[in-house]
Amino acid sequence: MNGIIIEESLLLKTLKSFCPNITYLDISCTELSTQLLELIGNLQNLQYFTLRSVWFINRIRKEELKIRVKKFAEILPLTLQYLDLRYSCLHSYIDILLNNCDVPLKNLLINCIDNEKTTNALIEFSKRKRTLNCVGVNSYCNRSLAKEMERYFALVPSKCIIVNC
Repeated sequence: MNGIIIEESLLLKTLKSFCPNITYLDISCTELSTQLLELIGNLQNLQYFTLRSVWFINRIRKEELKIRVKKFAEILPLTLQYLDLRYSCLHSYIDILLNNCDVPLKNLLINCIDNEKTTNALIEFSKRKRTLNCVGVNSYCNRSLAKEMERYFALVPSKCIIVNC
């Protein structure tokens, strides 16, 4: 859809009710709302998911946002292989997401790896799940951390990962 959906809640309800077999979903300009979480939890065939431009993230209390990110991680369907969060504004919460995620992701795209907390979360997730093949990033700031991560998964520029559905 190339346009702005005015009634987002209606769209999310409609997708949840009438489109349970979606395998590829790219959502932009949304909130990390209860309705979005319900939709994603209902999509048990979802394999590829891109979440861009999460709105109003700065209006949510930090503790509430952590809870929502944790719930988001917990409801991701086990069929999910590819998760793109590069432009989602959830960068500061990647560790919470990965620490609470049981999905056997093969590919993860994030904006940047700029601290040890994110690095450790990625490595621990990779060790725990043993499915993560590739992490696409727009930037990282520490070459020694990159070398450490490359022991567990390929670290590539995100523009190199292409999904053909």
